[in-house]
Amino acid sequence: MNERHAAPYEDVLDLVGWTPLVRLKGVTKGIRTPVYGKCEFMNPGGSVKDRIGRAIVEGAERSGKLRPGGTIVEATSGNTGVALAMAAVAKGYRCIFTMPDKMSQEKVKLLRAFGADVVITPTAVPPDHPDNYLQKAKKIAAETPGAVLADQFYNPANPECHYETTGPELWKQTGGRITHFLAGAGTGGTITGVARYLKEQNPKIRIIGVDPKGSVLATYFHTGELPVGEPYQVEGLGNDKIPGTLDLDLVDDYVTVVDRDSFLMARRLTREEGLFVGGSSGLIVHAALDVAREVDDPEALVVAMLCDWGEHYLTKLYDDEWMRSNGFLLAERRSVGELLGGKPRDVPPLVSVAPSTPVRMALSTLTTHDVSQLPVILDGECVGSISEGELMARVIEDPDVLAASVEQVMDPPFPVVEAHLPLEQLARFLTRKNAAVLVRNGERISGIVTRYDLVRTLTGAG
Repeated sequence: MNERHAAPYEDVLDLVGWTPLVRLKGVTKGIRTPVYGKCEFMNPGGSVKDRIGRAIVEGAERSGKLRPGGTIVEATSGNTGVALAMAAVAKGYRCIFTMPDKMSQEKVKLLRAFGADVVITPTAVPPDHPDNYLQKAKKIAAETPGAVLADQFYNPANPECHYETTGPELWKQTGGRITHFLAGAGTGGTITGVARYLKEQNPKIRIIGVDPKGSVLATYFHTGELPVGEPYQVEGLGNDKIPGTLDLDLVDDYVTVVDRDSFLMARRLTREEGLFVGGSSGLIVHAALDVAREVDDPEALVVAMLCDWGEHYLTKLYDDEWMRSNGFLLAERRSVGELLGGKPRDVPPLVSVAPSTPVRMALSTLTTHDVSQLPVILDGECVGSISEGELMARVIEDPDVLAASVEQVMDPPFPVVEAHLPLEQLARFLTRKNAAVLVRNGERISGIVTRYDLVRTLTGAG
């Protein structure tokens, strides 16, 4: 038996940190590079922010700014508020939090369950507007006797606690083998503190920031220009300004993930890994899998932050109606076989060629049926594929290719999926390098589904 927590703790704050590192196996099928998740949702308050909650409060105590009976004020997307409220309960302080109205009701109720006062502010206001949640928190702190502003976006205790705890944990848990670390940035404290520690141990470790589409951080990283932020649904990551606790000099790359991919990956982590996480974890893991595919090295080791607990989002990303109403799920649960059955009947369900078919005839087949790719079938199995664009390019370079057989020029075979596969799982098979999948119904391949077919269905055109 793996003995853990063998001795009692003084209080709940001693439970913060040393979260598990778990290898992802369900969502990484077909990927050779190992990907691990740092389970920050297993902190007592349910998120990575538990680390900075304790650090900020104790830092304010040491400085003399926070005294017995004082009040902690903060602008929060929810998780930092929970962390600060938990620390406040343990130490006997009052809390007041401001929160944008896009945040889930679970987070609001959770903060109030700890005894905190919560002030809801509009999301769609600029950073300098008086009703912006940051500006509102500053005003409350200034007007409340004995109050301190936690100021997570500029408080040096934020990245420092990750330098002292999260970074060393990852280094020890991976035996120093970590090669890539992916995290988002709300305040930037996590990625800054972890990156600083890991790069001191090994400067070759790649630090990759992950941003929701609509946030300004990724664009600023790549261009040095600060665009106008746009709304997005993922909570806790991204920003419409550059936080003071974010050190972009430590980051090697920044990538962007859309809301839909973030939420669908979070749901997959729950259903395929048993890891009940929020949308920010889905966002980071989606990017981590792309990195792992590109690296394609069994000796590499990719770590993704799993930021918070999924129960905070039961009325959002884990609610099918909410997902459908926001365009993140198909209107109804359909299978790949149903999509195939609904395709126009002017083209046979499966047009294919044999490996021995001359290229000239294959091009004629593509043109006759007005399709852009064909599977190469032998004895009922797909052994290769050809695409119109690639084939024409080769013919233009060398007209003698027309007399060759398809097996001499074919590309790798298309993936084969079962007809009962839910349609929302089809997208992971249709990548930039793979334009189609074959559909197996029983013992035989019964048709082909392309990226175009899926897009038509998702947009309601098919």
